[in-house]
Amino acid sequence: MRRQTIVPRHDWQAKVEALGLIWHSTAGMPYWGEDACYTLTSAEIDAIAAASEDLHQMFVAAGDHVVRHNLFARFGIPDWCIPLIVDAWENEPPALNYGRFDLAFDRNGVPRLFEYNCDTPTSLVEAAVVQWHWKEEVFAGSDQYNRIHEALIERWQAIAPGLASRLVHFAHVPDTAGEDTLTTAYMMDLAREAGLDVAPLVMRDIGWKAGPQGGFFDMAARPIATMCKLYPWEWLVAEEFGRNIAADPSGTCWIEPIWKMLWSNKAILPILWQLYPDHPNLLGANFDAPPQGLDHVIKPMLGREGGNVTIIKDGQVLTTSDGRYTGPVIYQEFCDAPDYDGRFPVLGSWMVDGTCVGLGIREGGRITTNRDLFVPHVMD
Repeated sequence: MRRQTIVPRHDWQAKVEALGLIWHSTAGMPYWGEDACYTLTSAEIDAIAAASEDLHQMFVAAGDHVVRHNLFARFGIPDWCIPLIVDAWENEPPALNYGRFDLAFDRNGVPRLFEYNCDTPTSLVEAAVVQWHWKEEVFAGSDQYNRIHEALIERWQAIAPGLASRLVHFAHVPDTAGEDTLTTAYMMDLAREAGLDVAPLVMRDIGWKAGPQGGFFDMAARPIATMCKLYPWEWLVAEEFGRNIAADPSGTCWIEPIWKMLWSNKAILPILWQLYPDHPNLLGANFDAPPQGLDHVIKPMLGREGGNVTIIKDGQVLTTSDGRYTGPVIYQEFCDAPDYDGRFPVLGSWMVDGTCVGLGIREGGRITTNRDLFVPHVMD
């Protein structure tokens, strides 16, 4: 894997905006980077894909372990959610079952897992669409590991027969940068291409009616049979109306299902390490203390976008990040990833229903945040 300096397209801002990436710059600093790209070999792509698909199977086993041994307290999950999680885990309601493993190559070239973003994974538009169009224009003769768009359409088509209605509602919280809004719009386009009807909704406009004929409704008083949300489950269940999910007589299908509270919580990382100690694609992880004798990272279980992370190396704080995330933490072995002149690429390995379907790369400092660059890639 190598980083190559290139010349950006002169009108790249307009081109990426036309594809929906309106958040390409923040406070005058670029988020989408075109002055460089990463080139990976076929063997490296094969290693990422194989590791990702193995990790998916390990996550399935870890979910079974949590449910079977009633380990929900470790995750800080409210008691009233547990029956809903167990039911969804065991009965497998329709789900896209998509997400992004965040990995890095270690010094030996082995992909190692940082965490799994699988409830509300972002960087989707740039990974699935924008970098592909960049590749077609700038490196037309090269390949790219990327069939994210096609795989998501196929998955919508696969689950469509199991949905109660052809109409799917899509909800998010409007954001200043426009990332959640445009990502939700992209998901709606995917569902349309799969032959479904779609309706946009913001989270605050989800209505509720109590009683045997009640349930969740949209602003036009239409029942919400299927809700695809870009809103974290841990936030949703903490809302005052969140408890209505347990009382819903209509059985709204939530995409993704509530069992994603297990996989998206960093408490799953020590569980994985207990089940698969010394697995080459995992980093050592504990609940209560750092891995013995190892440099390590301290992460909030429910942290996002690199917030409130601290790296300890040689007994000293190497770096730390600000944020608004408090509560329980986990301790994870530090991955001494290769340094590309002060840039540390994180490999976003996209999964759809257990299959690795593409790659997006973010680069920044030792702690990747939402301000770090997305850098496109090609294959040798």
